Amino acid sequence: MSGLPDLDALAEGVRRARGLAHKRDIDAVMRRLGLAGRGAAIPVGDDCAAIPDGDGHLLVAVEGFLEGFVAADPYFAGYCGIMVNLSDVAAMGGRPIAVVDALWAREQAEADPVLAGLAVAAKLYGVPVVGGHSNTRAQAPNLAVAVLGRAGPRLLTSFDAVPGDCLIAAIDLRGRFRDPHPYWDASTGAPGERLRGDLDLLPGLAEDGLCRAAKDISMAGLVGTALMLLEGSRAGGWIDPAAIPRPEGVALGRWLGAFPSFGFLLAAAPERVPAILARFAGRGIAAAAIGGIDASRVARLRDASGAEAVVWDFLAGPLIGCGGPEHAA
Repeated sequence: MSGLPDLDALAEGVRRARGLAHKRDIDAVMRRLGLAGRGAAIPVGDDCAAIPDGDGHLLVAVEGFLEGFVAADPYFAGYCGIMVNLSDVAAMGGRPIAVVDALWAREQAEADPVLAGLAVAAKLYGVPVVGGHSNTRAQAPNLAVAVLGRAGPRLLTSFDAVPGDCLIAAIDLRGRFRDPHPYWDASTGAPGERLRGDLDLLPGLAEDGLCRAAKDISMAGLVGTALMLLEGSRAGGWIDPAAIPRPEGVALGRWLGAFPSFGFLLAAAPERVPAILARFAGRGIAAAAIGGIDASRVARLRDASGAEAVVWDFLAGPLIGCGGPEHAA
């Protein structure tokens, strides 16, 4: 498509991205803790740990924030402590129950804006902060927030995309970048009722059986997140960059590295795609089929002419070392 960077440059940009480099650290942790086995009913390495509980699942996740981010934008760091954890729960088809936080600061005045962001987001999203840990005599500001949630018997996972599925991107474009950071903020200033209803789309898709595989778009960016979904599902696939929902006036290269406040990738059977897209459209969220899943174990970018650029070959080496069962070709 005219005006788009060439595919090889886009693929190289994804591989070089700082956010993807951070995700690569997961591989060593998985190996050192012995978590990479395929025998578990619910493999480790998804957006949340899922623990069977009665007729559903408990969901547990934690997010840590880089010291530089907490120092540069403490209010938004606190706000994100709630927001990104709830995205992880939604990506698994669940709803949040409560969060706890661990906060370190050099003094109370440094901690206050972080706590203000936590409090505002907790109220908007309707999830209580029920405890945690705090220290205002630390050497530097740091923040971690953990969430407890619950999903029904039908989970959305990173392990259940199958060859033949369509890949869908759903992103709230009603926002702006928090320059100079890559954070696309469509959350602060939005009404809480809308934010809660938007997140509730994901458990609705799970409960109605419209899809089984999903992942929230993380600091790895849209394509980097797709790599993790493909690796987890032990599959390959392709993405057409021109099909990705994108705000007017935002360069594609920057958008592929963005971390949206509401952004999800879903894999679903082709016949279910229209119903999924309609649900997002009904809430004013941009959604589109952007690619497909195959058995190649290779992730590619593909343009309208059929030209391709390889982003990652999982047969040559892992990205994060997480994966579910093999799927039939």
